[in-house]
Amino acid sequence: MSEPLPGDRVEDKSLGDLATLALSEMSDIIRLEMELARVELKADAKKAAVSSVMFTIAAVMGGIVVILLSISFAYGLIGLGLWRWAAFLIVAAVYVVLAVGLMLVAKRLIKKIEGAKRTRKSLKSDLSKLRRRGDSDTPELTG
Repeated sequence: MSEPLPGDRVEDKSLGDLATLALSEMSDIIRLEMELARVELKADAKKAAVSSVMFTIAAVMGGIVVILLSISFAYGLIGLGLWRWAAFLIVAAVYVVLAVGLMLVAKRLIKKIEGAKRTRKSLKSDLSKLRRRGDSDTPELTG
């Protein structure tokens, strides 16, 4: 109805037609922006999926390498004259020490988590302002 035609002049349109035209233009812009975002996110999601598969494959390969190095370490200890059971026990003990060390570091990091203190404080402040505003008959902001 209010679509601009090639020969139309803006000065000849009513305020209602101009508002309708502006809303139509804004609607088209928002729709196109959302379509662009959808296309971009779809491409990013594909890249993320491929990357996660590659990271998973790399992690599995890393696990296999750790197993092979552990066996090599144990056989190296056997080559130095240790009993087989002692060599594999030493390798297992090394992993226990590494696991305990990683757990202690993780525990320290967990204790440092603050839990979004500023966000909670801001939300509490906003909620208290809304409660105060809703309790009185007169608005809090007067101009």
